[in-house]
Amino acid sequence: MRIHIATDHAGLEFSTRLQHHLSDQGHDVVDHGPLEYDALDDYPAFCIRAAQAVVRDQAAGIETLGIVFGGSGNGEQIAANKVNGVRAALVWNIATAELAREHNDANVIAIGARQHTFEEAAKFIDVFIATPFTFEERHVRRIAQIAAYETDGSLLPDPRAVPRGGEDADAMDPEAG
Repeated sequence: MRIHIATDHAGLEFSTRLQHHLSDQGHDVVDHGPLEYDALDDYPAFCIRAAQAVVRDQAAGIETLGIVFGGSGNGEQIAANKVNGVRAALVWNIATAELAREHNDANVIAIGARQHTFEEAAKFIDVFIATPFTFEERHVRRIAQIAAYETDGSLLPDPRAVPRGGEDADAMDPEAG
């Protein structure tokens, strides 16, 4: 499997170790992070490039996932999720790694490199990579709703916007005259 990785300075050492870990497992690892340590670098471009590569490879039929990380993983997840077609999940334990794949078909994992030991984070990533999407109808349906919003802004109707029990809308509004 191809794995796209991105980090900032907070995860640079972690990234190097992780690339070796994944390569030793036979993965094709592509690094989108910094080339050297710079305490003032900014993660968004690194993470967005990795996320774009995941979407591009998946569209080409290449089995691929992405990994983004920094100090907390929060900003990296936000940046990756700005790319259409990315479902990046912030993972902090085995259960969230499994559920990200099983229920959300997440294609990018975000991890806080300062929040976990390398061994913990590597285990989360290994589980994420090994866990398949379930293809259960409810999960497929929900992912399709997210994709529809991402594509054209459409949402399911708001149940609060429809009067209930045959009441007219003004009867529900205490300020209606």
